[in-house]
Amino acid sequence: MRPTFHFTANGWINDPHGITFDGDRYHVFFQYVPDSVVWSMNCSWGHASGRDLFSLAELPPALTPGDGDDGVWSGSLLVTDDGSPRILYTSVSSENPAIGRIRTATAKDEGWITWEKGAVVATAPEQLPVKVFRDPVIIPDEAGWRMLVGAGLAEKTAAALGFTSPDGATWVADGVVASRSSADRDPVWSGSMWECPQIVEIDGVHALIVSVWDEDELFDVVYALGDFDDGSFTPRSWGNLSHGPSPYAATTFRDAQDRPCLMFWLRGVEGDDWNGAHSLPYVITTVGDRLVLSPHPDLDRYHDAGAGGEAADILWPEHVHTTLTIRDRGVVALEINRVGQHLRVLSSENAHTLPWAGDVRVILDGPILEISSHAGVFAAPITPLSAGWELVGRGHELRRLRQHARA
Repeated sequence: MRPTFHFTANGWINDPHGITFDGDRYHVFFQYVPDSVVWSMNCSWGHASGRDLFSLAELPPALTPGDGDDGVWSGSLLVTDDGSPRILYTSVSSENPAIGRIRTATAKDEGWITWEKGAVVATAPEQLPVKVFRDPVIIPDEAGWRMLVGAGLAEKTAAALGFTSPDGATWVADGVVASRSSADRDPVWSGSMWECPQIVEIDGVHALIVSVWDEDELFDVVYALGDFDDGSFTPRSWGNLSHGPSPYAATTFRDAQDRPCLMFWLRGVEGDDWNGAHSLPYVITTVGDRLVLSPHPDLDRYHDAGAGGEAADILWPEHVHTTLTIRDRGVVALEINRVGQHLRVLSSENAHTLPWAGDVRVILDGPILEISSHAGVFAAPITPLSAGWELVGRGHELRRLRQHARA
């Protein structure tokens, strides 16, 4: 069964990126290997669009290998002052895919369907001991634009490297924005290379969000709250944003109401002709020294008290302490217990323990289980439920999700 409220495409997908609201529709781009359920270096930029973040329809790929690119990897999108969209992406070669080059592309039509590749505008700075270089992310800057690129430096040091531009077209290296040794593990470990590094301002506080890579293995998404000034980020506190085997490659964006938001790639979720999904979109806020993700309110439009079906959004208030149990055909398919400051998740596949704080949201969507609280986001594949499943336990609010057409 394919999920309804988590985006999938025909083939392999991974990192979402370049998520943009153009004033009328959302555009979501993503790493894509068409017609294959296995990752390959020769990725494309997939493209989907919809009126909201839960009604995305797949479009032709925006960028594909060729014209000097053996692979078109993750990147970002900016909209210039005249309203023109510009992609900045990682161009990789088969000879050394670890060291990418940052290249541009511009839209040739109003629907952002056809794109024309441009020049290479940034490469790994020669004065730094760069071992890995990819994933440009663009953020506004007082003087124009700033670009963060994920890097792994010598001696197992993860970093975000900075570049500046007055117009989004010409870029100049601006040094190391932030870095951290893989030897540092208190209070979280952030690996030897940062993928998809980005800085976003929430409630007057700056957050650095990175996806943890180490020796070709993918781990968690972590964040630091701190101060961002004159191209340098100084962390004050660190925390985990994701938990479990699935969420990775987080990307931030602004929604139609200009709220800071975030979406993950979900690993390990697959079907006969598709592999990989995107998480729910989340609105980002802060509570004390913690970054908090809440399911995007667009999901509320699909609540239907009279609907049947498999997909659901379950609210578990903080003050409710009873176990949440899902029965399907008379058999326990999912059980979630609160044990101290942790949730113990038991499904027919496996067991997981994750931290929790505040209210909990449990999303069931075909083969995907997604759980969020003030302590972060957990996701994992599950066996899809039948239409007749039932929620057992007092105090949990069940909101069925109605089916909808992609648009």
